[in-house]
Amino acid sequence: MTSSELRQKYLDFFVSRGHKIIPSASLVPENDPTTLFTSAGMQPMIPYLLGDNHPLGTRLVDSQKCFRTQDIDEVGDSRHNTFFEMLGNWSLGDYFKKEQLTWLYELLTNELQIPVDRLYVSVFEGNDLIPKDEETASIWKSLGIPENHIYFYGVEKNWWSRSGTPDQMPVGEPGGPDSEIFFEFPNVPHNPKYGEHCHPNCDCGRFLEFGNSVFMTYKKTERGFEPLIQRNIDFGGGLERLLAVVNDNPDVFQSDLFTNITAVAASTCGASNGRDIKSDCQIIADHLKAAVFLIADGVRPDNKLQGYFLRRLMRRAMVKMQKMSGKTSDILTDNVYNSVVTAVFETYGSTDYFKNTTVENILAVVLEERDRFGKTLNLGLSKIGQISPFDLYQSYGFPIEVTEEIYQEKGLVLDKESFNKDLKAHQEQSRTASAGMFKSGLVDESVQVVKYHTATHLLHEALRQVLGKDVNQKGSNITSERLRFDFSYPQKVEALVLQKVEDIVNQKIKEALPVKFSVMSPDEARSLGATLLFETKYGDQVKVYQIGDFSVEACTGPHVTNISELGHFKIVKEEAVSAGVRRIKAVLD
Repeated sequence: MTSSELRQKYLDFFVSRGHKIIPSASLVPENDPTTLFTSAGMQPMIPYLLGDNHPLGTRLVDSQKCFRTQDIDEVGDSRHNTFFEMLGNWSLGDYFKKEQLTWLYELLTNELQIPVDRLYVSVFEGNDLIPKDEETASIWKSLGIPENHIYFYGVEKNWWSRSGTPDQMPVGEPGGPDSEIFFEFPNVPHNPKYGEHCHPNCDCGRFLEFGNSVFMTYKKTERGFEPLIQRNIDFGGGLERLLAVVNDNPDVFQSDLFTNITAVAASTCGASNGRDIKSDCQIIADHLKAAVFLIADGVRPDNKLQGYFLRRLMRRAMVKMQKMSGKTSDILTDNVYNSVVTAVFETYGSTDYFKNTTVENILAVVLEERDRFGKTLNLGLSKIGQISPFDLYQSYGFPIEVTEEIYQEKGLVLDKESFNKDLKAHQEQSRTASAGMFKSGLVDESVQVVKYHTATHLLHEALRQVLGKDVNQKGSNITSERLRFDFSYPQKVEALVLQKVEDIVNQKIKEALPVKFSVMSPDEARSLGATLLFETKYGDQVKVYQIGDFSVEACTGPHVTNISELGHFKIVKEEAVSAGVRRIKAVLD
């Protein structure tokens, strides 16, 4: 089965059961400063899981683009990817466990013809705070899953929230027990290094987890865990992994989501010295595919935030490509990268993921980074033996295995113990920093963040009035300290013009305009003159916020009820982001 066929079968199955399709959100979360990337299908759904009404109703289905940074170093085996698609279906206070598990079982065994005797499931064993999930185990047994294929695990395996286990969750975050589903590949032998006995959560590769039904029923409060206003279903299943299951091949890189890209990488880069290039090709295919998707969603290589991870992926792939080619200086020609980027576009030709960009646009970013890294790579090569392997890894983007090969060629001994010690310290520091990003909860809806979010509407309309109606929002990032607003404009905005924009915003705040919203079709919104920034996310219905008669804009919220609450608006910086895109940073005081 092809990936396009499987994706469509999944969507059609749930549409036939009353679900509405919601388009994929961006890989860069909008107005959520607590996380860098969309790493699960539920992230854009948080307001609705917490009780907001979704414009399309209570039964939803999608295929969501996702990116996970924690799997970068695992890529190259048979089942880890940085970019992937997550098939999802949700019940927002509608159906619950019985319907969800019954439908999932029907999809897998009837529609996709997956043999029941190779399916295993895991269920929450309970703890001092949350009871054992006997109900879910009973439903699975009634459907036909043998009792010896049902395993109970603790919070580390069968509790789901975006921040981890119950004790790691911040106040205000939803979570709940879950039930994962696994497929057994009996021809993959158990590796004894993972323990004496194999089981579904063993890491030896015999079992592949490909789906997870989360029973989103709790919210963490200062007093402990309390039931949510509504019981929700949040299912997520990796398209790449489910495709591996359907085609009975444990290697996700053997599906049509990768074969064309890996083949192009192998043929265009070449393979020197007869070395085995399978793992290298898989890393290149994964990393450059992820890079294409990140660039398409507006990320650019940088040394911080999202741009840091894009740069890390691209440079690691480039070193691998140079290694495969056997070259020692140039990082391959334009045609090599053009071929790989084109292969990614062709692989996803049945989707609309790249409808707003072109191969040429993506390639321009890739080649610019290649040229920049070419100087860094050559400098790093010149420092072999002068600086530590970890500095080569961190500062110059040299994977440790590449450094080790170069050391061997030069007759040098690489101290892997020292490298691993430095790497562990670096990873611990990164985990600590990442944890800090989640301290305010899933979506920070504090009073100040709500004020800043509302202020972006005023800023957007003021910019359109002063600079022209061709100005459109290109992105935003909001914290409790400031707002950051990206917009389309071809040149620097002069200080006097910025002052005029600022004055308009403050004048409207003084007028104490009310804020109200209504739900309507996109056509109705347009007839009101609304700006539909991300209309493809909302499907047939959009939420439209009106600020007096000044601003009309489609948005999910939240907002203040009257803009007099905002205080004084001050623009503190205006700068370039990329060609044709400017950025304003502003504060409220």
